[in-house]
Amino acid sequence: YTQKLADFFHAADTSGDGHLTMAEFDSVLSNKHLKAYLATLELDASKARELFAILDDGDSLISVEEFVTGAIKLKGTARSQDVAILAKDVSRVHAKLDTMDTALQTIQQCLHAPVH
Repeated sequence: YTQKLADFFHAADTSGDGHLTMAEFDSVLSNKHLKAYLATLELDASKARELFAILDDGDSLISVEEFVTGAIKLKGTARSQDVAILAKDVSRVHAKLDTMDTALQTIQQCLHAPVH
């Protein structure tokens, strides 16, 4: 399974730079044969943007390691992929809440600081 994922990745990496961009990923999913192959790997290609976001570590590029590791986690029904999408969204919301909490604490400290 791992080798099949790596083979798919290398077929999708049209630039040959070892990374997939969203444009390359979209291009792959417009190819009926590669899209069908992705389905045989039990990955839901109908949610391409979400799938890319799950696999991406934040740099807008997917390495072969990210692809293989992430795809193994997502193997199975669309439900697994849906749960992964939700988990990624929750992680982003959590990070934003942490940032807001820090900002609010700073504001609170400024409001309670003695006036000279």
